[in-house]
Amino acid sequence: MTKFIRRLQRIGSSILVSLPKEWVDANNLDKGNQVEIETGQGSISISANKEKRPTKELVISYPLPKEENIVADITGAYLLGYDIIQINSKSFVPGEDREKIRNSMRRLVGMEIIEEDASHINMQFLLDATTLNPEKILKRMSSISLGMYTDAANGLISDDKSNLQTLANRDVEVNRQYFLLVRLIRSTLVDKILASIFNLENIDVLDYRVAANLLENVGDSIVELSNYIYDSSLSKEHSKKIFDVVKDFSKLAEKSINAFTKPDRLLAIEAISSHKKYEAKLSKLRTTLGNKKQIPIEFLDLVYMFEKIAQSWADVADLVQPIYNK
Repeated sequence: MTKFIRRLQRIGSSILVSLPKEWVDANNLDKGNQVEIETGQGSISISANKEKRPTKELVISYPLPKEENIVADITGAYLLGYDIIQINSKSFVPGEDREKIRNSMRRLVGMEIIEEDASHINMQFLLDATTLNPEKILKRMSSISLGMYTDAANGLISDDKSNLQTLANRDVEVNRQYFLLVRLIRSTLVDKILASIFNLENIDVLDYRVAANLLENVGDSIVELSNYIYDSSLSKEHSKKIFDVVKDFSKLAEKSINAFTKPDRLLAIEAISSHKKYEAKLSKLRTTLGNKKQIPIEFLDLVYMFEKIAQSWADVADLVQPIYNK
């Protein structure tokens, strides 16, 4: 066994280490090939991956047609599972588009610029898809969204509403996880190795796609809700009435996600039943203020927004397949 010493290097947000040329040549490896990494307590081993997944590469010729957009093209390629995206220009890539490309990298988990010159930009997906987990990504989306939800609800009774203005920044991370999950489940549809690792049938992949979309929309809806609460002039009495109903929603939402990811139909039925009770409480708010003509429009708008957000988590629970007698 030959030992080598290597210095860690940082590229973007990733830490990289070079492999010994002798070992690379001996195993017939080249740029784009995959290796298998196994970690232990204070150790790591790298071996040539015998079950190779094909590397998907895309070359984008610059300049683009007038109707095309460089950020949209890169995002689309990322979601389609391309591992390497190259931008080649016959002359040079303008600084304005370079800045757009760099900004787009912040939205795409795992994608980094690894080579760049005046006429060429090479981006590569540096994560190993087989080490990712659709269940954990979906739960992370839900967890971030629930944190945003709790802060938005607390804004109803808080004298300091400045925290509401930060929720849009947290929604950016929900979107990042959404893009990563969409990329992963799309790749699973055409990659039998990934499908086997994740133990997902095509119908499961479709359900994950729907669930991811629901939670991505939730993040957007909570940002809209927080902005509405921030600008609202609703009385403390009316705000408190809504808060008392919506403050304990998190456990219900978590039950929906757990039912979906397990999957557990009985837990889903329990979650759906709880959602109906929660929705009934929200609906009842409209009748607790007496004369409908005296109900502030802001009160009704807020109740509707909370109903809309809750429905998304209820729809996730609805995706859990029924149990049929064979």
